[in-house]
Amino acid sequence: MRAIWKGTISFGLVSIPISLVSARQRNEIKFNMLDSEDSSRIRYLKVNENTGEEVPWDRIIKGYEFEEGKYVTLTDEDFERVEAEGTRTIDIESFVDAEDIDPLFFETPYFVLPAKGSEKPYLLLRKVMNKAKKVGIARIVIRGKESLAALYDYKEALVLNLLRFEEEIQPAEDLEIPSDAKISQKEVDLAEQLLQNMTEKWDHGQYKDEYQTKLKKWIDKKIETGATTSPETPSELEPAATPAEDIWETLMKSIAEQGEKTPKKKATNRKKATTN
Repeated sequence: MRAIWKGTISFGLVSIPISLVSARQRNEIKFNMLDSEDSSRIRYLKVNENTGEEVPWDRIIKGYEFEEGKYVTLTDEDFERVEAEGTRTIDIESFVDAEDIDPLFFETPYFVLPAKGSEKPYLLLRKVMNKAKKVGIARIVIRGKESLAALYDYKEALVLNLLRFEEEIQPAEDLEIPSDAKISQKEVDLAEQLLQNMTEKWDHGQYKDEYQTKLKKWIDKKIETGATTSPETPSELEPAATPAEDIWETLMKSIAEQGEKTPKKKATNRKKATTN
């Protein structure tokens, strides 16, 4: 697996040479863009807006427009020079409790691999973080962008997960979110009861990408039969919201449907909730 970044983790006076590899394994089915007339491939070209001619990749550079029509150009060497100024070191600035980081801020995970000869400090850092249940907070410049990062222990490895800055998250206060509604205590009790009945231990492995699986089966079927028709589209793409006056009845039906899967101890809790 190819490393996408190499540098050093600094933990106090301890330095750990490491490399990062992507922890994400893409499972999407890839498509090409075709002309519906003859199924020819559609290509995207880089074109000079003045001459209309295609420009080869080795002639393309990046430019920052500081005034309309005026640019300062930057080469790969410029970006590398900026990154070289102290940005090849991941300095752990502090340690925090994992639950203090809102999941909304997590962005991209990378596995951290120790360089040859740095296995001992790598394992030491992983061991103490695992024991203390702490997450290291650091900064990293990767692919021309500075990011906060959370370093933590995960299944015998260290993971560096890029974090969004607070200003990158749209404030919830700017959204039109309802803050009040007439909800009776009985409706709250029933909703809590349904939540308890549906609660189970988290097992990530039991969840699969069902859409990709169905899509692949449909593609295989079209290849096998030579069919050119499309699957039937549901007439109603979005289910209608449950009317406010029907919430009580809907919750009761939901609880009844969950009854067969409810453990005995939850059934006891349900009985107490109903009595109250």
